[in-house]
Amino acid sequence: MAVLQSPRFPSKSEGKGTSWEGGTRVPSIIRWPGHIPAGSTCDKLLVTIDLFPTLASIIGGKLPEHRIDGLDVTPLIMGKPAAANPHAAYYWYYNQNELQAVSSGDGHWKLYLPHRYRTLAGRSGGSGGQAVSYRQARVTQPELYDLRNDISETTDVAARNPDVVENLLKLASQARSDLGDSLTGIQPTGNRPPGRLGN
Repeated sequence: MAVLQSPRFPSKSEGKGTSWEGGTRVPSIIRWPGHIPAGSTCDKLLVTIDLFPTLASIIGGKLPEHRIDGLDVTPLIMGKPAAANPHAAYYWYYNQNELQAVSSGDGHWKLYLPHRYRTLAGRSGGSGGQAVSYRQARVTQPELYDLRNDISETTDVAARNPDVVENLLKLASQARSDLGDSLTGIQPTGNRPPGRLGN
C-alpha cells in the first residue's frame, strides 16, 4: 500500500470552501499488492483530474478523443525512481470560474491571485451543531508560498522569488486564455465538454 501524504497537515485556518491548502490538500491511500510497494510513500502533488488517465493507462484503456486536463501519473503512484509530475502547473478554480491560485506541477510553489475568500480568521469552528460565521477576506496582490518548507502558508515569499512569481503568472495567463477567468473578465477559448455516459 502506498500512502500519498503531506509532510504535515496544513494548519492554516482556511478550510473547505477555499483554495488554500487547508481546503484542498488531503492524503490518499492506494493499495495494489504486487504492483505498489507496501509501506511506500509519495509526497508529490497529485490531483483528481489525473486519476482517469492514470487508471486508463494501467488497464490499457483508450482515452477520449477530446481534450482532457488530467495526465498519467502512474510512475509516481508506482514509486518509480526519479518520477516527476508531468504537469507544468495545476490551476485552482473556485466559485463561478474564478482562477484563485496556480501551483507548480511539482507542488513546490503556490501563487494566490487576487480574490475574495471566506475565513474564520483564526477562530475555532462551530461545536454542538452550531456553525460559526465566516468573515470575508481578500488577497489583494499575488502571494507566493513555498509549500515544501511552509505547508501552513504562513509566510508570503513573493518578494524574495520574483522569477517564480513571473513564471506562475505566465502560466495563469495561459490558463485564463484557455479556460477563462471571471475575476479578470477573460472569456474562455478552450472549454472542454462535460463527460457523458451513453447518449
